[in-house]
Amino acid sequence: MRIAMIGTGYVGLVSGACFSEFGAAVTCVDKDVAKIDGLKRNEMPIYEPGLDALVATNVAAGRLSFTTDLKSAVASADAVFIAVGTPSRRGDGHADLSYVYAAAREIATAVTGYTVVVTKSTVPVGTGREVLRIIREARPDAEVDVVSNPEFLREGSAINDFMRPDRVVIGCDSERAREVMRELYRPLYLNETPIVFTTRRSSELIKYAANTFLATKITFINEVADLCEALDCDVQDVARGIGLDGRIGGKFLHAGPGYGGSCFPKDTLALVKTARDAKAPLRIIETVVEINEARKMQMAAKIDRALNGGTKGKTIAVLGLTFKPNTDDMRDSPSLVILPELIKRGAKIRAFDPEGMKEAAKMLPASIEMCEDAYDAMEGADAIVLLTEWNEFRALDLDRVKALLKAPVMIDLRNVYNPTDMAAANFHYTCVGRASVAIK
Repeated sequence: MRIAMIGTGYVGLVSGACFSEFGAAVTCVDKDVAKIDGLKRNEMPIYEPGLDALVATNVAAGRLSFTTDLKSAVASADAVFIAVGTPSRRGDGHADLSYVYAAAREIATAVTGYTVVVTKSTVPVGTGREVLRIIREARPDAEVDVVSNPEFLREGSAINDFMRPDRVVIGCDSERAREVMRELYRPLYLNETPIVFTTRRSSELIKYAANTFLATKITFINEVADLCEALDCDVQDVARGIGLDGRIGGKFLHAGPGYGGSCFPKDTLALVKTARDAKAPLRIIETVVEINEARKMQMAAKIDRALNGGTKGKTIAVLGLTFKPNTDDMRDSPSLVILPELIKRGAKIRAFDPEGMKEAAKMLPASIEMCEDAYDAMEGADAIVLLTEWNEFRALDLDRVKALLKAPVMIDLRNVYNPTDMAAANFHYTCVGRASVAIK
């Protein structure tokens, strides 16, 4: 099978590399000349564990290539995947489909013979129909089917998620297209991966419904964490107690500063807008969006309260800037709200992130001092704020930490450490949804 993957962002690059690992001949296409030249040198535009090795292996095997020439890539393809960005549209929160539709117009000029056009991007219900209309309007003679095949990749574990998925969702309206998609995903059939065939419209909605449900779980446990603090309960015990119920599950029940990243914020907002337009509002999801936005400001206030006399004039060491570990993605990271608010309150910020420093420098205030490592950030600081739970922050040398700080104060917004252990180490320790501790 020959695949053209339009877009070499997170979804397109990972999907293209993984399809080539399955044995398909994949050509990844992008208009960004510098990005394509970098990929040809095996320079990844994103940080994803194992991706550089996977790309190098399949390029060497001749199964994976990169080009800016969309026409040649599409002309020889059996399936063309649209994997371009669908950010929130400025002004109204709807998904911006301009890149998807632009790709459809270019694909229309290039297809030869029967071709399956697959929307891999996260798109609202009805987008596939519009993609088909655009192609047929430009090329009435084109022999194409349009299929929806949403991605369910988690940043930091995307390769495993593609190779060993919980399920694959395929929305198509013709048996011919279904057979092409079956062939593409044949290696997963051998692993008995559930393949969900449905209509194109239902497939488009499945992606949004899945992401908004997970965002709701995060928001739910964050609300419960606030209640735990008010009632002197432990949110981690509560989360474990309910998560062991098979109907609920333990994943995404981790209290923290709110969800972020490339998917949940824009997808929850887009589904809210879609539901309102359909006159079937999703009140739960509307509330989830509101609570998550407010959550970040609440965390800034929590940090302020944890420091005697507030943050004004204080130096704070911030560990972690990306929205989650094992990625360099800063999109909608809680740090983008929390840190500017701390600066507004008069704090000086010294920060470190293992992979996100380059992206963070573009998006955060220039006054933030970017440090060489976690301990460098702590030197002379009044407190530590643990904002992203990278593994290297899970076993800090607490004696060294105390020697570097002006006072042994840690605000742990990811509940990485145990309050009892921190009390024994003589730290003023503030966490989320559990009893904080102070030096006796």
